Amino acid sequence: MSHDDVLLPAPTPQPVSPASAPDGPAPTVGVLGLGAMGLPMAEHLLAAHGALTVSSRRPRPELTDQGAAWAATPRELAAASTAVLVMLPDLPELEPLLEGEDGLLAGAGDLLLMIGSTSSPVAVRALDADLRSRTDGRVRVVDCPVSGGEDGARAGTLSIMLGGAEEDTALAARLIAPCGTPVRLGPLGAGEVAKACNQLIVGATALALGEVTVLAERSGIDLETLFDVLGGGYAGSAFLRARREKFTTGDDSPSGVAKYMVKDLRFAAETAEATGTQGTLLPALRAAYDELVDAGLGDRDLAATRRFTAGRSGAREEG
Repeated sequence: MSHDDVLLPAPTPQPVSPASAPDGPAPTVGVLGLGAMGLPMAEHLLAAHGALTVSSRRPRPELTDQGAAWAATPRELAAASTAVLVMLPDLPELEPLLEGEDGLLAGAGDLLLMIGSTSSPVAVRALDADLRSRTDGRVRVVDCPVSGGEDGARAGTLSIMLGGAEEDTALAARLIAPCGTPVRLGPLGAGEVAKACNQLIVGATALALGEVTVLAERSGIDLETLFDVLGGGYAGSAFLRARREKFTTGDDSPSGVAKYMVKDLRFAAETAEATGTQGTLLPALRAAYDELVDAGLGDRDLAATRRFTAGRSGAREEG
């Protein structure tokens, strides 16, 4: 795999202003996938655009009661939309929904697929090339992974990392700006590379917080006081603020599940290999999260790094 397999040279990233999108008929927007992130994002899109078509594995009356149209199949969603935000875990969950008589492609006219999942930049580029070829360019792709978690999705303050052609990313920015701040990083795949970098930092932070929580508790330090101190210094971060209560109480009931970090770090490793980047932290993080999942904690929140560290360390020896 070469560097060009990941992304092409890009200009300096700039926030994409929704006002910069070209004039024309108002696009119709759909959302595929209404989980922990997709549902609140859909609520923002419905409020901002006044109309929205949605589809997921099960009906969402909280959206349809507010006026969103329900599509029973991906085909119906595509037929009602000129742009669809895909909020599924990864591309393997999307691919079956593209095919068949009820698939997205069967109902698609001119359609922009906005891939909001954390996915392989190489796979996103391959998907775009395949769809353009099969539809004579009618269906095209931008990548727009997001960061900020459920809190950011509910507040509409997500960081949105765009990759794709300038015209397509301008349209995507115009449509999804109600969910946060869209920034174009470069050509297709650049958003996914940026998200891989983001997840490297998040994964390292979550593991560090799990370790320091166990270390401090076993040293007799009050965790609330510790987090007050950490939050006021260089160790402070949005992730620490968002997960503080989970780490201090030991509540690792799922928000974003830890097992997804395994795939996210795999994509970071793919990018590192393609760019000839030999880091020291990424291999260690991949091994740690593989071990965490093997320990049966993959379906818990990232704050499960506390439970993981405690179990790995065993009971503290007295005396």
